[in-house]
Amino acid sequence: MGEAVRVLIADDHPLFREGMRGRLDRVADIEVVGEAASGDEAVEMARKLELDVILMDIKMPGLNGIEATREILRASPRVGVLMLTMFEDDDSVFAAMRAGAKGYLLKDSGGEGVMHAIRAVASGEAVFGPGVAERIMGFFSVPRPRQQRLFPELTEREEEILSLVAQGKSNHEIARQLYVSLKTVRNHVSNILLKLQVADRAQAVIRARESGLGHDIM
Repeated sequence: MGEAVRVLIADDHPLFREGMRGRLDRVADIEVVGEAASGDEAVEMARKLELDVILMDIKMPGLNGIEATREILRASPRVGVLMLTMFEDDDSVFAAMRAGAKGYLLKDSGGEGVMHAIRAVASGEAVFGPGVAERIMGFFSVPRPRQQRLFPELTEREEEILSLVAQGKSNHEIARQLYVSLKTVRNHVSNILLKLQVADRAQAVIRARESGLGHDIM
């Protein structure tokens, strides 16, 4: 038998970490080498430990699981991140995919499902729970016409944030929706104001709404 898959459990609930560790410790080919209670701890431990797979929750204090995944894979792209969470909404699923997660399971998947996913992700495969897989297939099976960019001087992310600003969302609300830090949103907003050559957020909203952004959710 080959070497055991080295796993880090990143979740802010001690009882969940304890239960998951108890299950995995009984499996010969999986070795839990650490636990993290926050995204920041997960990033730090990923730097120090030789990891194959990280079981990552989304909602955690400090860096959330999406941001932590992005940071970890920037430094260690070979690590397989398996999101293990209670959230099945489209925003969470696609944010995890964009961050580079190799798998996405719900916490009620059961021990055998998690173990199978860990082995698959460690082998380089992508693994998604049944409900998540249906969402992904549905998303990619719908033809989506190419749309002309309203603000070509902005990046796609900046235009997305401008649309949310035009919908009246605060920086805090945008950060939660996009699973990024508040600082990241503030930096994007500053870049938007500079590129659009407007003095403040209100003028940016006017420009956006005149161009058709922000009318869909008001």
